[in-house]
Amino acid sequence: MKKPLTAMAALVLAAACQSTPPPSDEADLAVSESVEAEETEAMDEAAETMPEEAVAEVKTYPQENVAPGEDPYIWLEEVEGEEALDWVRTQNERTLEELQSGGMYDRYYRQALDVLQSDERIPYGTVRDGYVYNFWQDSNNVRGVWRRASLESYETSNPRWETLLDIDALAEAEGKNWVYKGANCFKSDAGARWYCMISLSDGGKDAVIQREFDIATKRFVDGGFVTPEAKQGFAWVDRNTALIATNWGEGTTTASGYPFIVKRWSRGTPLSSAVEVVRGDESDVGVWPSVIETDDGRRLQMAVEADTFFTSTYWWLPEGETSPVRMPIPQKSSPQGVYQGNLLITLKQHWSPRAGSAFFSGDVVAFDLETFLRTREVPPVSLVFHPENNQAVNGVAIAKGAALLSIDENVRGKVLQIEPADNGWSRTELSLPGTSGQAGIAFADRDSDTVFINYEDFLTPDSLLRYDVSTGEVRQIKSLPTKFDAEGLAVDQHFAVSSDGTAIPYFIVYKEGIELDGTTPTLLYGYGGFEVSMNPSYSGVRGRLWLEEGGAYVLANIRGGGEFGPAWHQAGLKTDRQIIYDDFIAVAQDVIGRGVTSTEHLGIMGGSNGGLLMGVMLTQRPDLWDAVVIQVPLLDMLRYHLLLAGASWVDEYGSPDVPRERAFLETISPYQNFDPNADYPAPFFVTSTKDDRVHPGHARKMARKFEVAGKPFYYYENIDGGHSAAANQQEAARRNALEHVYLHRKLFGEGE
Repeated sequence: MKKPLTAMAALVLAAACQSTPPPSDEADLAVSESVEAEETEAMDEAAETMPEEAVAEVKTYPQENVAPGEDPYIWLEEVEGEEALDWVRTQNERTLEELQSGGMYDRYYRQALDVLQSDERIPYGTVRDGYVYNFWQDSNNVRGVWRRASLESYETSNPRWETLLDIDALAEAEGKNWVYKGANCFKSDAGARWYCMISLSDGGKDAVIQREFDIATKRFVDGGFVTPEAKQGFAWVDRNTALIATNWGEGTTTASGYPFIVKRWSRGTPLSSAVEVVRGDESDVGVWPSVIETDDGRRLQMAVEADTFFTSTYWWLPEGETSPVRMPIPQKSSPQGVYQGNLLITLKQHWSPRAGSAFFSGDVVAFDLETFLRTREVPPVSLVFHPENNQAVNGVAIAKGAALLSIDENVRGKVLQIEPADNGWSRTELSLPGTSGQAGIAFADRDSDTVFINYEDFLTPDSLLRYDVSTGEVRQIKSLPTKFDAEGLAVDQHFAVSSDGTAIPYFIVYKEGIELDGTTPTLLYGYGGFEVSMNPSYSGVRGRLWLEEGGAYVLANIRGGGEFGPAWHQAGLKTDRQIIYDDFIAVAQDVIGRGVTSTEHLGIMGGSNGGLLMGVMLTQRPDLWDAVVIQVPLLDMLRYHLLLAGASWVDEYGSPDVPRERAFLETISPYQNFDPNADYPAPFFVTSTKDDRVHPGHARKMARKFEVAGKPFYYYENIDGGHSAAANQQEAARRNALEHVYLHRKLFGEGE
């Protein structure tokens, strides 16, 4: 990950979203009698009305004979159900036969795989005691290897890598479909030896097992810490003690499927003997363990209780005490680490900790940690950074001797070094290779004075910079070669006016000198949720499969994201969510209005929460686009909270169990708003059987509605893959090739 979240800020998001902030699963649906009657009529007439494009003979299923008002397609929610998987395989075969025909698919697949498995990728990593640790996948290591190189060697063009763990070999030896999910490492005081909890997922699910690994011996520790498969959290206290949250048995996970009990576990004892230290509620999103490291090396035991997706209670677990101590900070805030005795905190709500002091949503603030530990009350709070209207804070990182602040300014990244001063906090901007792209802190740790910073933009490949805190030097140590021909390409930023008059920024990448006659094939991408920003980024796959082919690419910075701080996100929460969709429509209309493209040449794409966006765009404005790629979506917004991690997202979408919120969800839910008589562009649904975050039933059921209504659609479900819909780079290349064949055929209006 190029822009990882820092420590505790990542805990809540990781619990509900992990790497790519997601949406949720299907929802309880009440299909109206009139809609059911229309669908039945459409099925009866299918033989006469079935379009030729991407449609096959409709098979009937007896389980779809349900009472009026019931969901006839709920059988597709059975993830591993025999009939459901038979339906999936039938759709896969039909779609693959169609999209893999001709020469375009093979060409796109080879090009995508060449980019994804190229050795010419930056091996991002973490630094421990002079070694850079990296996880790597290529054509020889499909599942990947966890490896390390000395920092000195790492900076060369051909590092000498030492393999620590070969995931392909491990999977073969154990007969498992292992997918590497990360390493949580701890340095033992005795012998300065590193031990790591390796997270392994069966097929890419969020649920993992964790096994203790000794870096010195390159082996799993005999009799070491091992956890059963679950969605879980683990934090090292010391060499022989850990905090763990997991599925402790019936009634110990939240409605979202996450743990809400944290226990302290001692080496050499069974997990069942671990001692409870904090307990949340079943109604929480989840509770996870953590630690805060102080300047003098102490590890304060902590727990984060995510009461909702966006609110958390932070608990300090004092050693030797039986009761947790609540941290005196707002629920919409995140501790970011300790620097020179100051606990740094990012705010997502206004806060007046004392009379006469006031801070605002989006601010970074700090207070003296030792004063709190001694008094257990909030000390005086100081302002570290207040973002301007065109700025947003991405995160704070602590290195040895430096605190760094990553911000966006007009959706372009900057990195600042911040220091406490007599009259507040000073800040110094670090020099980066460009000013029009994405800049993120790729690695920083309080035990290392080496900081890695990533920079990229739409036309500039990733570069990795090393910031040496001790010398103040920033220098490039690695950069990617170009992966596509950017000659003649340009990038502009424009603003569209949404339905409430708000200016919505968007970027467009295009071939200079294009005729503004509405004929340019254009792909519009959006997300719009969970305060996730969409920043300029370099993509070799996008460049080769789309831009080199003559297409234009548009990235919409709609509300719901974090491009301009918490307020930009909060403007579209729950029953205010229609404004997010209005923003996206406004961007599309602005691009068309400029003469760049037209409806018959405009396609849209989005995944996860962006998949919901695509579903809404498909049902609300089918007249505005001719291609819609809907990736790992949630679409049934009346049942999403009942499936997998869905309950964790009610703070974003609203709850179908709250009448007012349900009434709004009924107006936007793509599944409920499908009209069997409407003229829809043929969509392409992409999902994954192994996704245990967003239920594949969303895509399945919506596609089934298209099938029953005799409407053309494409459908591909990766049987493995998790929430990314790709368990390895080969599968990722396949998905990209399929999507771009579909887009090319729909939007270029020409043969292969």
